[in-house]
Parts: sequence; structure tokens; C-alpha cells
Amino acid sequence: MDIYIKPVEKAQIIQKRDVLLRDIAEVFIGGQTTGEAEKLVVFRIPENGKKTYLLSVVDIIKVLNQKWPDATISNVGEMDILIEYLPVAEKRNPLWLWTKVFFVSLVLFVGASTTIMCFHSDTQVPLVFENVYYMFFGENKEIPKLLSIPYSIGLGLGIIVFFNHFTKISLTQDPTPIEIEMTTYEKETNASVIDYLNRRKGGA
Repeated sequence: MDIYIKPVEKAQIIQKRDVLLRDIAEVFIGGQTTGEAEKLVVFRIPENGKKTYLLSVVDIIKVLNQKWPDATISNVGEMDILIEYLPVAEKRNPLWLWTKVFFVSLVLFVGASTTIMCFHSDTQVPLVFENVYYMFFGENKEIPKLLSIPYSIGLGLGIIVFFNHFTKISLTQDPTPIEIEMTTYEKETNASVIDYLNRRKGGA
């Protein structure tokens, strides 16, 4: 019998202490139903408190081998699984959530605007506009509106197009730069936690 498992990188378990195989992995058994395998308990939460545990795919294979000693088990997913246990479901306060969103947005807006102004100051964009205006119209004019206004509008539109995340209507189905950065951050965080828990397990 061939058993294929595809563990996830991180799973969140709420309230229940027994972690079933279906909670942390997809299961496929050639020619048979997966119901019995999916209900196998692969890990028991030892403490009734919010904590993150590390489960190796080897532990899953051991449980499956105890049930089906002659089975060939193939892993097509993660090698280590993070299990985040929550004694109760977390309730989000909408007011606190929007406060955080507002604060982060304010910090990003001020930081981005300061960066753009510093860039324009370093590259002397107003002087460039004046020189371009003089080349085309033969007149010296300080910060010509004919160039600065379209440039400002284009800069704002360019940011909106680049981030592609300001309205429900998106230009493409590709993930936005923010989503890519968040995914990268999440993967690096999970990798760091796995490495930390592996070191603790090795030193124990």
C-alpha cells in the first residue's frame, strides 16, 4: 500500500488537544479511502496554554507505520510542521485593528513622502524641470506647472498601478509587492522558529 502525505508548513489548532493527521497534512492512499488515516492522532498538545510546537514528518511516518507496517510512505510536503496551539479562539477588537491599520498607514505615508522629497532634492528635479521647460519654450520659469503637475499626477498613478491593491478592481491577478513581502516575511519567520525549536530540541 502506498501512502502519500503533504504536510503544511504551519497549522493552527484551537481548543482540542489531539492533533489529527488531517489537521496538518493532505493524505492520499492509492486505491483506498483516506478517512481512517486522516483521523489518526499524530500529536497531543502537552500544555493547555498558547504555545508553538514543532512536529517532524518522521513522527508522522512513525504513527502511520504503527497502523500499517507494510505501507510505503512518501512525503511530498514540508519536513517540519509548526503547530500553533490556542486554548480559545482569539477575538479581534475591530477598533484596535483599525487603530493599528491607521497608525501603520500614517507611518508609511510619512516615510514614503519624506523619501520622495529627499530623492527630488538630491537629484534636483525642480532644476531639471526648469531646464526642460527652457529647452522647449525658451523661457526661464521657476518650477513650471506645465511639467510639475503632470509629473505629480503620474507619480501618484504610478504608485497605485505598482501596488495594484487600492480597489477591488485589480489590473492583474499577480500578487502585489506587499503580498510578496508579507509571504517572504512569513516564510522567514517560520524558518527561524523551526530552527530555534530544533536547536532547543537538540540541546534538551
